[in-house]
Amino acid sequence: MFQSFKTTARPEQGPSRLAALRCEIAKAGLDGFIVPRADAHQGEYVAAADERLAWLTGFTGSAGFCIVLSKVAGVFIDGRYRTQVKAQVDLASFTPVPWPDVKPGDWLKEQVKQTTRIGFDPWLHTKKEIDDLEAALAGSGVALCSERNLVDAVWADQPEPPKGPVAIQPLEFAGESAEAKRIRIGAELAAAGQDAVALTLPDSISWLLNIRGSDVERNPVVQAFAILHATGRLTLFIAPEKLSDGVRAHLGPDVTLRPPSAFAAALRTLNGPVRVDRASAPLQVARELEDANIAIAWGTDPCLLPKARKNAAEIAGMEEAHLTDGAAMVEFLAWLDAEMPGGGLTEIDAVRALEGFRRATNQLKEISFETICGTGPNGAIMHYRVTEETNRPLRPGEIVVIDSGGQYLNGTTDITRTVAVGPVDPEAKTAFTRVLQGMIAISRLRWPKGIAGQHLDAIARYNLWLAGQDFDHGTGHGVGCYLSVHEGPQRLSRAGDVVLEPGMILSNEPGYYREEAFGIRIENLILVEEAPALPGGDDHRRMLRFRTLTFAPIDRRLIDAGGLTTGERAWLNAYHGEVAERIGPRISAPARDWLAEVTKPV
Repeated sequence: MFQSFKTTARPEQGPSRLAALRCEIAKAGLDGFIVPRADAHQGEYVAAADERLAWLTGFTGSAGFCIVLSKVAGVFIDGRYRTQVKAQVDLASFTPVPWPDVKPGDWLKEQVKQTTRIGFDPWLHTKKEIDDLEAALAGSGVALCSERNLVDAVWADQPEPPKGPVAIQPLEFAGESAEAKRIRIGAELAAAGQDAVALTLPDSISWLLNIRGSDVERNPVVQAFAILHATGRLTLFIAPEKLSDGVRAHLGPDVTLRPPSAFAAALRTLNGPVRVDRASAPLQVARELEDANIAIAWGTDPCLLPKARKNAAEIAGMEEAHLTDGAAMVEFLAWLDAEMPGGGLTEIDAVRALEGFRRATNQLKEISFETICGTGPNGAIMHYRVTEETNRPLRPGEIVVIDSGGQYLNGTTDITRTVAVGPVDPEAKTAFTRVLQGMIAISRLRWPKGIAGQHLDAIARYNLWLAGQDFDHGTGHGVGCYLSVHEGPQRLSRAGDVVLEPGMILSNEPGYYREEAFGIRIENLILVEEAPALPGGDDHRRMLRFRTLTFAPIDRRLIDAGGLTTGERAWLNAYHGEVAERIGPRISAPARDWLAEVTKPV
């Protein structure tokens, strides 16, 4: 299996590791040290060699950081992980801090009452991150100091950096050659008067060069650095053993290959201005340029928006990947519905079965993240990972959250369904109905061009807010095309300030979570596209809409009988009709019979 159920968080190991780090901090003449989740590539996902936060604290979430002082070690986690962190860290040694409710600068000023030196590794923090923290600490007596990585100094069995082989992403799925992309992005730099850009994000480099890798579990990205020149020529800093002769030929003569260790020195030889992304490039990139007196042009990574705006070939591939994945999902849901009444199923049984149905397509390359399968109170842990120690039976009266996805050569999927194990509590059904109303509201939406995700996020929460309820994650994230399942810069959240454009793909996943009781989430992936004009609409106003890519039924047993409006019922019936039409021919006869039954009109 791709998924393992071994326990990776060991709270009991935290105290000794924390003590060792504190000794190293004192030896360096510091009063504290910041341990982020990030690596030098500043992507969301990191390799085993870079899991410093998890190694130190036991916390395995995909976002967060720890600030270690002599008497306290704060683990900063956002709303997704406030339940999870309490089970994964030693609470006598580490203090969970709700972030961004509590800002690190404010926390440090509260904890420290005298002149203090806090160390950090400039390869693991962005310019924006350090600038913001320094601004918050101004006048406090707290100084941030660049330092070698002190966690690495005490991590005796730290894994080696990954050396996964690089593969070529076929042009039929990429839709544009790597050479054309390099020339197009280079021309953008030239038009802005910039000589080059430093690229550090693995998914940007993988997209630009039409390559895929295996350096990070679940994400087919290549860990490397790159310098793209305005001419379209590029220098790729990558471990040579990752490259076959075929990949070297694919990259071509305009791509120069050098080892990662040469990246810093190469930055100091550029002419400038060099574009650097304050929000994604490590701070050390800017410092190398500044030390060499090379002009910096601050700007966003030029691959982000072109990568987010999927071309026709990428959209077609994503559509087909979702039909493949949808058929596997329906086979699984039919199996689950048949097996649950007999009892004996556990969360791990469900995860194994779902991966088996995906593997049976003969197209699955990887799962796109660790499958989240939580029943009862485990469902309330938003990013729950089932282990042999936490594995729970699927009990009558409970509801099960199953959030999963697949990596296929033509696309990436991410789908969540919440299902009932027999009759459930009316309060849970009412909450489920409110969540479904939010998901339908986003699905039916039309909006004028120029709107960002932050303007739409509240629409998914409307019915929950009326009941005094909410959920502590964004409504949706961007999704890559056989790349990272979480892809920026677009998102549906309060922080989503990027204008939504045709070709962008996002998730639509409102939820509701009651600690120690149950969790609910419903998720489809949606594509931004032009909306046709409507009779009586403004002739001059161009509108956009979402088109749903995910096809799998929603559990009608969890819907309050009178909870949906006429329009919401019409949408759900139409959606289920399309699921039956498009998935029906791809599944087995027993699954087809089951699908026909569960997609009857509500």
